[in-house]
This record gives sequence, C-alpha cells and structure tokens, in this order.
Amino acid sequence: MCDTFVALGNATADGSVLFGKNSDREPNEAQALVLVPHAVHPQGTQVQLTYITIPQVPETWAVLLSKPYWIWGAEMGANERGVVIGNEAVFTKVPYEKGPGLIGMDFLRLALERAATARDALEVITSLLARYGQGGNCGLAHPSYYHNSYLIADPHEAWVLETAGREWAAEKVTGVRSISNAITIGGQWDLASDGLVDYAVRRGWCRGRADFDFGRCYSDFIYTRFSAACSRQRRTTSLLSANLGKITLEDMFAGMRDHGEAATAGWTPARLLLGMEVCMHAGAGPVRASQTAGTMVSRLTPEVQTHWLTGSAAPCTGLFKPVWIQAGLPQTGPAPTASYDASTLWWRHEALHRSVLRDFGPRLGLYQSERDALEARFREGAKAVEALPASERAAYSARCFSEAAEATPRWTAQVRAAAPRQRNPMWYELAWRDFNRQAALAGDQPVLGGGQVDSRGKLA
Repeated sequence: MCDTFVALGNATADGSVLFGKNSDREPNEAQALVLVPHAVHPQGTQVQLTYITIPQVPETWAVLLSKPYWIWGAEMGANERGVVIGNEAVFTKVPYEKGPGLIGMDFLRLALERAATARDALEVITSLLARYGQGGNCGLAHPSYYHNSYLIADPHEAWVLETAGREWAAEKVTGVRSISNAITIGGQWDLASDGLVDYAVRRGWCRGRADFDFGRCYSDFIYTRFSAACSRQRRTTSLLSANLGKITLEDMFAGMRDHGEAATAGWTPARLLLGMEVCMHAGAGPVRASQTAGTMVSRLTPEVQTHWLTGSAAPCTGLFKPVWIQAGLPQTGPAPTASYDASTLWWRHEALHRSVLRDFGPRLGLYQSERDALEARFREGAKAVEALPASERAAYSARCFSEAAEATPRWTAQVRAAAPRQRNPMWYELAWRDFNRQAALAGDQPVLGGGQVDSRGKLA
C-alpha cells in the first residue's frame, strides 16, 4: 500500500511544486537508491525490464530512483528534466495478466527515462500500456497482482493517471491532489482511453456515459476496502487542504510521517490489527503485512529540483537527506537485499527502526528532537547551496548523508539501552520475531561503529 500527494505552486508558501510519496512494501523488501546516468543508445538496442525486453529509445534522461532491490523499475523517482512520479497499486475488476509483462514500477522508470515533462510522461505510460498491457507478479515473498495509478508532476503542472487493464483516465491537478490504493477519478476526466466507457458497458457495470463512474465501475470492492485507501486519501487531502496556500517542505515531511488523527500521546503501531496509516508499520496478519519501505519528497522549481530521500523504512523514525540529480548520489553502501547487511543504508536504519518498535513512543522520543534539529539544519543548508555549482551541492549532499550515517548507530545504541516500558501484544512480537528471523536480524542486539558486530555479538 502507498500514498502519494502533490501541491502545485498556487498551494505552497514559496510557489514551488511539492511532491511526496511513501512506498509500502514487505518488511524485508529493502529499497535501493539508484542514480542512472543520461545515456545515448545505439539503434536496435533492447532494454531488459523486470520480466520482459522491449526496444530502447535513442536517448534516456538521467534518473534518480527509490526501488525495491529486485525490480528493474521503481516505486518513485525523478529525472534530470524535473519530472517526478509515484505509483500506486489499484485493485480492479479487470482480470490481471499474471504472465511475465510490464509491471507498474517498470512503466514509472520508463516514463522518467523518456519524458521531458509530466504530460510527456503520461503519454509514455499510456502508449506503452496500449502496446504491451500490464501484468506480472509484483510481490517478493508473496505473489501480488494489481493494476496501477500514478501521480506525475514537473515544476509547472501535475497529472493523475489511473489504469485498469489497458483502460485509463487522467485528470489534470489544479491545486492539491493525493492518491492511494484506489481509483479516485469518477465521472469527469481530462483524458481517457478510447474504450474506457465501452468496456464497462459490455460487462454490465453501467448503461452508458451518463451513469459511468470510473472508480465505481472498475474498482474491486474487497481489496480496495481492506487497503483503507479511501480513508488514507481523505487524510492526506485534509492535511494538504488545511494549509492551502502556505504548504511548506516541512509540511510534506510531516505528511509522510503521519499516523492519523488517532495518533495522540501513547500511540503505538503494536496494538493495531486493522486499518492503515500514511506512515505504515507492519504487524500480524494479512492486512498489516507491509510497511513504508522508502520515502521521497521533492521541491520543484524551473531552476532547481531538490529531492529529499530517507533511503530507509518508516519515515517517522528516519531522516530526510537532500539529493540533486546533476550533483550525483552520495555513496550508500552496496545494494541491499532481503537479508540484514549493516554495510547498507537501508538495513543500518532498519536496525534502529525495529528497535524503536519494541517500545514505540518512549524509544522514538529518545532521539526525535535531535533528529528534527539535524533535519532542519539540512533544509537550511540546502537552501543556501541550491543555486551553487553542482560540485558544491554534491559536497553538501555527501555531508548530510555522512552525518546521518554517523547518527544512526549512535541512536540505535541509545534506543537499545533503554528497557521497554510496556509489553507489546504477543501476536505483534511474534510477527516481528518472524520478520527478523527471515532477515537474519537479531532483535535488540547492539549495533555501533557503522553497524558492525563481531562473531560473539560484541561491538566492533
């Protein structure tokens, strides 16, 4: 499950376009940060996607991606022309193509590599959809099949694109907009596939254009309902609308970390069985089987695009760090996998995140103020360097990543030294014990010195 939202310049405090996405995946499905350079390709070149190969275009833009480690495509990303995209799983009545095909994350990366504007990206996705359809398993340990929606933005405009099989509809954003794991376009749209209404009529979902509603006609009731997509989409829309005309980067960070109206003092994800939040934490049972595995927030202007990435799960426990595509991506260690590896950015933070989950509120409170102050300093510093040459921005980005890397093991040790004040439900503890076992990650084993622990479990 995921959430993506955008605020255009008429809704933000400084006139920039602000975009954000949380990517919810399986708890051990690590995400990698990847920067793919601009490239020119010889005629006849093919590109290998997650499952299939298709013809390559003559030239591809540089792209910054946050992607499940095993997938060619990405959950979210940006390109050197200032286009950003986030995708969502949507569940529909149209039969899923389960053989190898183009999955939603592949469409996203292809659009970023090939499109110079948000509208171009929409056209890239819909043309590929018409030619290849969409299908293939999108799950790591558990097979998962779905269709996709997208929120696409650039420094000037944004579009919502929602699909069901090979049918689709698109709506141009006018102020603020959010999407979740449900079709949100109803009876009005700006663009659509030629067969959108006829397909529904042939299947008896409506009588014609007069009573057609994309979401009502095409949505699968069960999966859409249990994903809590509608309540999450209402929540993110409410957060944006409350600050209309004065939305800031800090507001976007807070939205990514949101646990809902019920998250008052003493709130903990340990006691939740149903429902989902924008900042999602896994638990027991099939409904809470995923967590927010990566987060991206982008500030877009025609002159400069600054992308803020956690490179980690659970933004409520993590730290946003700035990246500029033209300046490159700082070193984050080797690509992560589904097994614990302290040399990777994602798993170093995951050791902290899972220790916080043992006693959520009190343990998060041990370092939250320091984290917030560090992040605020990163924001101020990014403003100061964003107009400087790429080399100076690269150096600043590297310093931010380095400071975060130094803080993470220190916070982990601090958190693990604090005895839990409350006992989590047994079903929750068992679920996380199983996730940790699968990843070969010890529970509250101390981690310092960049996450290195010797063979006896002593600090390196």
